[in-house]
Amino acid sequence: MKLLLTSGGVTNASIRDTLVELLGKPIADSTALCIPTAMYGHPWNGPGEKVWRFISGQEPGNPMVDLGWKSMGILELTALPSIDAERWVPLVRETDALLVAGGDVLYLYHWMRETGLVDLLPSLDDTVWVGLSAGSMVMTPEVGEEFIQWRPPTGDVGTLGLVDFSICPHVAPDGEPGNSMAEAEQWAAGIAGPTYAVDDQTAITVVDGAVEVVSEGHWRQLS
Repeated sequence: MKLLLTSGGVTNASIRDTLVELLGKPIADSTALCIPTAMYGHPWNGPGEKVWRFISGQEPGNPMVDLGWKSMGILELTALPSIDAERWVPLVRETDALLVAGGDVLYLYHWMRETGLVDLLPSLDDTVWVGLSAGSMVMTPEVGEEFIQWRPPTGDVGTLGLVDFSICPHVAPDGEPGNSMAEAEQWAAGIAGPTYAVDDQTAITVVDGAVEVVSEGHWRQLS
């Protein structure tokens, strides 16, 4: 699987060009499924209007669904345990990109495990995972207490660990909406491994273990 881990979506030409490179073809020739699940677990994002806005591509500040895909579908993870895997697994295998919304990272990870999507990921060699905020952080080994709103019944606060670094998204200049760099530094002090602080004009790609930062904004590797 190829990872495009964003803070705010495909927000600039550099990130969009990188997405096209990862897809290996134009967005207009590529299929996608959007995964809004993380939004339901976050008190600011769902359920309700914001979930609909993401699914319908009505979030101009966080471009993902509205990029001009050949086709777009919805993969709602909370529904999948109630239907046969044969009805959704082939769909995932055939899709070029998974567009994963932000929200609550532990809620997303919980439903990725409940559905078996976690077990499917290693076989999706050509699929591009396009994460937005929590949709990116779920790939990391640790998110930190600052980003935990919902806790699973098991109490486990781990995440996938498919990459060896953690991400502080939505970094903004002090006094502006988002996380300040000072707050990001404080967060990083509590994380065991490498950390990146990124703004909404920045993305991190991971392909075959190689990590690259794509940015028209501001970012720092903190540890």
